[in-house]
Amino acid sequence: MSQNESHEHILRDVGPRLRSLRMERNLTLGELAEQTGISVSTLSRLESGQRRPTLEMMLSLSQRYQVPLDDLVGIPEPADPRVRLQPRQISGGRTVWPLTNNSEGVQAWKIELPPSTRPPHMHIHEGYEWFYVLRGRVRLILGEQDMELEPGEAVEFDTCIPHWFGAAGTEPAQILSLFGRHGERVHLRDELDGDHPED
Repeated sequence: MSQNESHEHILRDVGPRLRSLRMERNLTLGELAEQTGISVSTLSRLESGQRRPTLEMMLSLSQRYQVPLDDLVGIPEPADPRVRLQPRQISGGRTVWPLTNNSEGVQAWKIELPPSTRPPHMHIHEGYEWFYVLRGRVRLILGEQDMELEPGEAVEFDTCIPHWFGAAGTEPAQILSLFGRHGERVHLRDELDGDHPED
């Protein structure tokens, strides 16, 4: 459901809710009009859904009914924001935990990199990657560069450049990875200069 459709659905339910509250309090439209300053015809049209409520009207009705504005409008509770971590094995014996629910935009992963005796296999694909070493040491080959990264170090690179990364040595490593298929980037900034990481 789009945002506009969601708003329309919320507004459609306001009228019946207003009528129900008035009936529960045994009020006539005339009595409610006197108490709120909203005309009888406007109240009637609000309850029948023929008129959209304004914020001023809703505040007045909320005060009269002693009902929070959110309850009066019927704004739905947000969905549970927690990401249910379901690790899975991928090629090379790596274990990945998805850290985002959405399949669009930047994807976040926690990845366990096992030690391997196989020679590095370079990859090229569209996108942009950033990762941060959580534990162990990570070897990154990027084009002609070959480097080892320690816990606390982060890198970002264009995945159109031939690249490979894996655990360095005989111990597994763990990284936090952000990947954008369409070139989304995470810029690393020096907070001492007053800048912060941004998308």
